[in-house]
Amino acid sequence: MKYEGNIGIIGHPIGHSKSPVFQQVALDHHSIVEKFRAWDVSPDDLPEIMGHFKSDDFMAACVTLPHKINIIPYVDELTRTAKQVGAVNWVFKKNGNLVGHNTDCSGFIRSLKDQTGLDPQSKTVLVFGAGGACRAIIYGLKDSGAKKIIIANRTLVKAEQLVNDFSDYNTQISAIPLDKENIKNIVRDCQLIVNTTSIGMSGGPLPKDSPLYSENIPPGIVGYDIVYAPVETPFLKEVQKAGGTFGNGISMLVYQGIEGFEMATGLDAPVEKMFAAFNKV
Repeated sequence: MKYEGNIGIIGHPIGHSKSPVFQQVALDHHSIVEKFRAWDVSPDDLPEIMGHFKSDDFMAACVTLPHKINIIPYVDELTRTAKQVGAVNWVFKKNGNLVGHNTDCSGFIRSLKDQTGLDPQSKTVLVFGAGGACRAIIYGLKDSGAKKIIIANRTLVKAEQLVNDFSDYNTQISAIPLDKENIKNIVRDCQLIVNTTSIGMSGGPLPKDSPLYSENIPPGIVGYDIVYAPVETPFLKEVQKAGGTFGNGISMLVYQGIEGFEMATGLDAPVEKMFAAFNKV
């Protein structure tokens, strides 16, 4: 298969991606004569497109499911962030080498601050889930100076693995089972709750459920759900009902792309134009 273009997004399937829409606006804003491609790349075809990325004119590629982890052996180097998270969501060309980076972490923090006004520095955070997305969230919180992170997950051993991977003397990280009684007591001391699970996601196994309900959510708390379909998940509705502030994963998606564009081009992204393009889709 012959791949065309020097900047785009790879994934499988990829037809649902909105990245080409708002990224093209940024390219056009700076008069960069490139088309932001959507490359549908199966796992078997990954080596071939990585060969294409070695070409002299290649700029960058955003990386989405299912390639965020299995792309790692094909890059020449990883940034410190990508190493810590254990996943890559952007590949750049630098001095002839392919560099894997992760902007999901900083995209999340930027989205959190923008939507809710909360700075996680010195805060206590409860995080639901222990999957791949959770790793980027925990790294972002740690890097922003969160004081304490409690990971609640149905499979405790997965949460404990994250504790082992991310704990250090700056941030206290612990794991608990996703148990209502446990959570009811712990959440009183939290300033932020983040849902990284698929609970409440449209088309997911539990689209009408929430990991926590309003009677156990302290008023004034900030809730964030990385799920963005629907825009207001059941969890965010419960946060709102409790009198809290909330944010969702829509702007996280755009911000990770904004940071990727800026790293790929060395230019300032037209943030407002990119959000406007995304919101029109």
